[in-house]
Amino acid sequence: MLIAIIVKCGASAISDYSQMALLGSAMLAVVLSAAVKSLSKRGMKIGFTRSARQILPAVPMLFCISMVATTWMLAGVVPTLIDYGLGFLIPTLFLGTACVVCAIVSVLTGSSWSTIATIGVAFMGIGQVMGFHPGWVAGAIISGAYFGDKISPLSDTTVVASSACGVDLFAHMKYLLLTSVPAMLIALVVFLIAGFATDTAGTTQSGELVSSLNSLFNITPATLLIPAITLLLILLRVPTLITLAASAALGFAGIFLFQSHAATELPAALMSLWSGSDLKSGLPMLDDLVETGGITGMIPTVTLVLSAMMFGTAMIGTGMLASITSAITHRLSKRTSIVGATVASGLFMNSCTADQYLSLIITGNMYRNVYRKFRLEPRLLSRTIEDSVSVTSVLIPWNSCGVTQSTVLGVSTLVYFPFCIFNILSPCMSMLMAWTGYRIRTHARSRVPASA
Repeated sequence: MLIAIIVKCGASAISDYSQMALLGSAMLAVVLSAAVKSLSKRGMKIGFTRSARQILPAVPMLFCISMVATTWMLAGVVPTLIDYGLGFLIPTLFLGTACVVCAIVSVLTGSSWSTIATIGVAFMGIGQVMGFHPGWVAGAIISGAYFGDKISPLSDTTVVASSACGVDLFAHMKYLLLTSVPAMLIALVVFLIAGFATDTAGTTQSGELVSSLNSLFNITPATLLIPAITLLLILLRVPTLITLAASAALGFAGIFLFQSHAATELPAALMSLWSGSDLKSGLPMLDDLVETGGITGMIPTVTLVLSAMMFGTAMIGTGMLASITSAITHRLSKRTSIVGATVASGLFMNSCTADQYLSLIITGNMYRNVYRKFRLEPRLLSRTIEDSVSVTSVLIPWNSCGVTQSTVLGVSTLVYFPFCIFNILSPCMSMLMAWTGYRIRTHARSRVPASA
C-alpha cells in the first residue's frame, strides 16, 4: 500500500495516507489469520499489551512537545536563540556545528527527543534563515542527536539494547564506538562539505529578519533561563514527561514575564496552546518560522502513532512476526550473514512494531540463541541491534521516532531521510565490521567461518 501511494501520489503523500495503510494492513493480517484458523484472543491480547506498553507513553509526550514548541516561541526563547545564532554562527560551518552541539547535548542528557525538541528547533530556524535546505539542517540535527543518545550511559535505548542481550552497559558502549565514531566522522565531513558548497545567500536577509524579530519579540538573554532550567531537569534525570510538562509551564509563564506586550490576556495565551501561534510580521520567511501548530497540530501525529500501534498489535498477535523471523534465522550459519540478518531484522521490526524499544527487545531475543549457537560474543549482537534499530527508527515515517521528529522539526521524514548521514551509515558500519572481522572475537570451537 505504501509503495502504491508513493507511485500514485508521490512521496509527500505518505504523511496523509500512512494511517490508512497501517490500519488496512492490520485488518488484512487479522483476516488472513482468521481464515487459516490461527487467530486467538490470547495472542491478540499479548500483541496489544506489548505494543501499547511501548507506544502509548509517547502520546502525552507528543502533546507536551507541541506545547513546548508553542510556548517557547511565544515566550521568545526560540527567537532569542535564532537572533544570537545568526550573529555568532559561521554559515559555512553551520551544519557541522549543529551536528556537534546536538551530539554533546544528547550525550549529557541521554535523550535525542529532548535535544531535538529544544535546541534542535532553534537550529532548524537558524539554518532556514541562512539558506540551507531543510533536509540538510534536519539531517545534521538528527545525526548529532542520535549519535549522542547512542553513546550516552544515560540513554534508555542504550540500556535496553545492552540488557536485552545480557551485556554490561559500559562494555556495550565501548564496543559501540568502533562503528559509531567512524560513521559520525564521515557524517561531519559530509556536513562540512555541504556547508561550503551551499549558497548561503539567504544570510543577506538576516538583517531584515532580525529587525522583524525584535519588533515582534523582546529579545533578551533572560529568556534563556527556560532552556537552562530544562537542561538541568534533564541532567537530574527527571522523567521525560515531567520535564517536558515543566518546560511547557516555564514557557507559558515566560510569555507574561518576557513578552507581556504580545500576550496581555490569559484566554488568548491559553488558546495559543490549543491552536498554536500565528504571528504576522509582513515578512513571509519570518511568519513561517514563528508559526506553530499547538495541540491541534499534533493530533494527526498522534493518530499515526496509534495506527502504528494497531499494526504492531496485529503483526505480533497473529504470530506473523514470529513466523517471518523464524524463516529468517533458521538457515543462518556464517558470521556476515548472521550480522546482516540481524540488521535486516532490526529494520524490519522498526517497520512492523513502529517502536524502537519493542524492536530492540524482540530482535535481541530473536538472535540471542543464534549468536550463542555459533559462539559469537553477545556484545556483537547488542552493537548490531543498536546500529540497526535505535538510529534507524527516525528514518521510518510511521515509526514513533520518525513521526515525532518530522513533526517537531517541520520536515517530512522522506525529505530529511537522505541527509541523516550518521543514521544511514550506522547499519552499514556494522556490516563492514562483520565482513572484515575487525575486533570480532569468537569463542573456542566456533562454527562460524572467518568470513562470509
